[in-house]
Amino acid sequence: MDRPIGLVDAIPYLRAYSGQIFVVKAGGEIFGDPRWRDAITSEIATLHRLGIRIVLVHGGGPQLDAAAERAGLKSEVVAGRRVTSAELLDQAVAEWRGRLSTGLVRALASSGERAVGLCGADGGLIRAKRRPPIEVADDDGQRRLVDYGLVGDVVEVRTDVLNAILNIPAIPVITPLAAGDGGEVLNVNADTVAAEIAVALGAAKLVLLTRAAGILENPTDPASVLHWTDLEELGDLEKSGAIRGGMRPKVAAVRKALLGGVPRVHVVDGRRSGALLEEVFTTDGSGTLVVDEADDAPPEPLIQR
Repeated sequence: MDRPIGLVDAIPYLRAYSGQIFVVKAGGEIFGDPRWRDAITSEIATLHRLGIRIVLVHGGGPQLDAAAERAGLKSEVVAGRRVTSAELLDQAVAEWRGRLSTGLVRALASSGERAVGLCGADGGLIRAKRRPPIEVADDDGQRRLVDYGLVGDVVEVRTDVLNAILNIPAIPVITPLAAGDGGEVLNVNADTVAAEIAVALGAAKLVLLTRAAGILENPTDPASVLHWTDLEELGDLEKSGAIRGGMRPKVAAVRKALLGGVPRVHVVDGRRSGALLEEVFTTDGSGTLVVDEADDAPPEPLIQR
């Protein structure tokens, strides 16, 4: 964090967001490093203590890659989304539920906050339909038909379960798996899960924590961070090829959330200590603020973030 966030800075935001719901998502590359995990969970605990209701969604790509390698399994990602076999799904359940989720619940507890680990497949918390083979374009624009296997598209989120936990008050920690038809478990991209939950709960914010400082105008230039943008500009970046790899499902999640009524989406560097609090409690923020339309970004002196 470049400077401490003072009480005077934070008061307008606390008034605006106390009692509101934020959905925060971070990938396995963030939570897989104990330093970054502990820093982020500490900041999430701070938000929770200040009266903001938090739902935390975790990814787990690097952990699943490592587990697949140990098991001698093929692991392929196409257009930022993972092809999932039955054997790979078994590894995901073990790694994500057994290690990542438990570790996050413990880290939040060590920060003094109650948390409840939930798998989206449990009790139909998240229901999905298995995705049929679909034609997708890779980062080079080449199109091909892809069968993603045991991957689902969300059709329902049980908000009653999530609200019951939020009202304890506690932090739901969500593993991005879903219940399919006939009791099958389906893998769902964690960014997608976070966006679907944010829409279903009527969240005030969706925050995506990444390994980048925000959304980059030029993917080869880490300094080309957009301070704020809207869906029209994001569409232009997609057409230009600036949105690549794992950023593609993130931008899809941003669009899903905003079109579903979430007023603000933030893309923030999850590796930088204090970046989450800076994004929430300062006018300048630390990453990229995304709104539906340019007119939705209020002028000074109103709260921008």
